Amino acid sequence: MASSSPLTLVTQIAAQLRANKSLIPKQTWLEACLSTQRPATPLNALYQTASFRLLASDITTSLDQAQTASFPADIHNAAVKERRLPGPIVCQILDIEDMSKSRWEQIEAIEALERGEGTKGREIIRVVATEDGSDPSPGANKGGGPHKLLLQDTKGVKTYGIELKEVEGVSLSMSVGSKMLLKNAAVARGVLLLEPATTTLLGGKIDALHKDWKENRKAHLKAAIEAQGGGRPS
Repeated sequence: MASSSPLTLVTQIAAQLRANKSLIPKQTWLEACLSTQRPATPLNALYQTASFRLLASDITTSLDQAQTASFPADIHNAAVKERRLPGPIVCQILDIEDMSKSRWEQIEAIEALERGEGTKGREIIRVVATEDGSDPSPGANKGGGPHKLLLQDTKGVKTYGIELKEVEGVSLSMSVGSKMLLKNAAVARGVLLLEPATTTLLGGKIDALHKDWKENRKAHLKAAIEAQGGGRPS
């Protein structure tokens, strides 16, 4: 059972978060999180609660920017052919796109789900929306890729990352706001190159961001097509 002083508990939980997931929360954030827990709560339960809430938070406000590695200021410099970012860098996913499908194919898949249709192999089937808002089609979001991700670090800097090799957990069915850990990741011409050896999906979800992404994804895809002068295939 947790019987240490509040300050000692904060120190212990902070050390576990850093060692296990490279997450370094602000002390004020962690103190506020732990203050809502019962005094006799076991240490492991306190850690699990803090970890869950941290992964569900906006890292630009919850993580300690002074102690957490971030993207270099010139990460978008396309003149730099390639470099490595030692890290560890924690970032959150703001957008995801399946590059194996055209934007129109992605829109058509969304519209099929809106009609209550999905695919299983070559067969069109009826699907029922899930309570958590995730896509219900058995094969709608699995596989595919490589994926293009919009990533944001603790300082709010955004950059794109592209899968060089499939990264476990990355798919259109993942939650926006999920946290990703980068260690010795490569950046080429301003784009992060994601592969299993350097990229770990920590999980999590920011409900407001995920809801907005789900509701506006089709509109964003259409806007991207229009910006390139494209139209719906005949």
